[in-house]
Amino acid sequence: MSRVTELHGERMSSTDDFVERQAAGRAHRDVVPLEAHADLGGADDRPDPVELLVAQDETRLAELVPIRHGRMRVSPFTFYRGAAAIMASDLSRAATTGLRVQLCGDAHLSNFGVFNGADRRLVFDLNDFDETAPGPFEWDVKRLAASVTIAGRNNELTRKQIMSVTRAAVRGYREVLDRTTAFSPLDVHYYRIEVDSLVAQMDEKRRKRSHSAIAKATRKDSVRALKKLTEVVDGERRIVENPPLIIRVDALLEVAEQERVAEFFGRYVATLEPHRADVLRRYRLVDMAHKIVGVGSVGTRCMIVLVESDRGAPLFMQFKEATGSVLEPYAGDAGFDQAGERVVRGQRLMQSTGDILLGWSRYERADGGTADFYFRQLWDGKGSVEVDEMGPKRLKNYAWHCGAALALAHARSGDAAMITGYLGDDDTADHVFAEFADRYADLNLTDHAAHEAAIESGRVPAVDGM
Repeated sequence: MSRVTELHGERMSSTDDFVERQAAGRAHRDVVPLEAHADLGGADDRPDPVELLVAQDETRLAELVPIRHGRMRVSPFTFYRGAAAIMASDLSRAATTGLRVQLCGDAHLSNFGVFNGADRRLVFDLNDFDETAPGPFEWDVKRLAASVTIAGRNNELTRKQIMSVTRAAVRGYREVLDRTTAFSPLDVHYYRIEVDSLVAQMDEKRRKRSHSAIAKATRKDSVRALKKLTEVVDGERRIVENPPLIIRVDALLEVAEQERVAEFFGRYVATLEPHRADVLRRYRLVDMAHKIVGVGSVGTRCMIVLVESDRGAPLFMQFKEATGSVLEPYAGDAGFDQAGERVVRGQRLMQSTGDILLGWSRYERADGGTADFYFRQLWDGKGSVEVDEMGPKRLKNYAWHCGAALALAHARSGDAAMITGYLGDDDTADHVFAEFADRYADLNLTDHAAHEAAIESGRVPAVDGM
């Protein structure tokens, strides 16, 4: 049995009533004081942050590693986005509650956004689960809070404004998690943040701005991707190359390689429910390319695949390489032999609704090596906000909703009553985690400078502007 299932099962089978669990959460402050979370933890044995990043490079495509570091060096915020491994190490040395949930593992501001639910209605939620694994709830809260503070500094907000927007993220988490304690487990599973309902609550100025962003996300589908990413060559659609960001995989593969690719896709389809798998069987493979995405993922193998129906309807799929979570060395094994399955199972547990074609597979290379992947639709109403364009009011509102979405995700696997009892019903936790975020932002700034020095010295390769 996987650890994800164990977490959920323990919660469902618990005979403790709500009052007792909440009281147990409050009593847990005697073991791990709430105020202890403001501290960064021991720094004497802190590993070299640059070494942690370089260690990750060893398993990535060498030719793409300089692009990763070039993107990370742009600002302290972009550095933070790619430094989940550094923070996982830091969190392991700080105060830890032991109140476990399914963690996102990389819950920074830019890993929240909108996308189509299974019913094609736009929802707002977490949208990146590469690092998902079970662990202490506060690790996600701290990663989110620190990202808010770092973003606020990047946007040149005042310290007072930054502390306020960071507290808003924690308050959103605390308030919504508390609300979920009145829900049944089934209600928690289905509850989601509908984009339409969010917009309805906005004033006229913000509503107009949001309608524009929603329209852009709605247009972001496979038809739009077809126009942007492909061209017709000799009567066939082909993905347009843009080296090194997009590189086509030659369709004229050797027969043995074609067979391995077919088996790879077959293993993926087998992870889908039969009625979902039947949808994919109605498409044929047209073209495939390697495409660089994000910041932290650069250097891992990430492919886009164009398939078409018999009437030429396009569908773009993406499959991304999955490796061990950065949390596992510190929080324990996530319970899966296949890293792609870890990502998919964690995502399905944390999201109320998601990609109906989400699945996983293992590729078996000719040399006997293997690589794990997870599959999803490339564009399906996906949209994100430009955090670096936000002033204090917009950032505060966005941070609150990110905290709210994180709370819903945690409530699906953890003991919300015990966590809310631990956090309390006043704003003490908001101030504690905001203080941590302020201190961690200072540490991130130091790490960013060390990373820059390593690039300048030639220790770390970097290519800018890619």
